[in-house]
Amino acid sequence: MVEAPVADASRPRLTRERVLRRAVDIADAAGVEALTMRRLADELGVEAMSLYHHVRGKGGILDGAVELVLDELAAAADTSAVPAQDGGWRAAVRARLLAARTVMLRHPWAPDVMAARSVMTLGAARHVDAVVGLMRDGGLSYDLVHHGLHALGSRMFGFSPEIGEPDAGDQQGADALAGMAELVPHLAAMLAEVAHDDASTLGWCDDQAEFEFGLDLVLDGLDRLARGSSAAGDGRG
Repeated sequence: MVEAPVADASRPRLTRERVLRRAVDIADAAGVEALTMRRLADELGVEAMSLYHHVRGKGGILDGAVELVLDELAAAADTSAVPAQDGGWRAAVRARLLAARTVMLRHPWAPDVMAARSVMTLGAARHVDAVVGLMRDGGLSYDLVHHGLHALGSRMFGFSPEIGEPDAGDQQGADALAGMAELVPHLAAMLAEVAHDDASTLGWCDDQAEFEFGLDLVLDGLDRLARGSSAAGDGRG
């Protein structure tokens, strides 16, 4: 008579959260390309098929991993934001979005996955809701808040839109860069002078200085428009 295998009582029970947290750990350490069902199962000490009881394949793992990052982001924003009375709505919003960026810097794979997949959590929605509330408390109309959310874009979640990175390792890319000075002299001159050497980088052009520069431009512009509306009326729509 063959005895059934005895479960290892010392091994933690496999749960969806445990699966996803290990997936985040793998992506953080080795990049999202290294996050495979087989590697995840091996690190959890289970068969790959066991994962399907908790996630729907690689896509489900990516969605769930982003959910964890978004919930971490929302928690960081809630605890790091400054009260609106300590510098106005602009300072409070800025603090929330800089806190969001600290989370993205811990998970540099997340922006690309978020851009490719549509994932939202209640925590992330409440983060956006808090930003809207701060703007409204600062006297911005819902119409101006709506424009502001569009202008902020992905900066709401701590990263800037990328403009595309030339691949100098690719021969075609190298040839294009070599001919750049003649074809696009102003762009070539700019790239020759400007370098992104900030360690806090989420992409070719998304370093901390560029993130804060773009964020401040948007917030300063919204503040100017709100003050203009207030001078003409009460600024609320």
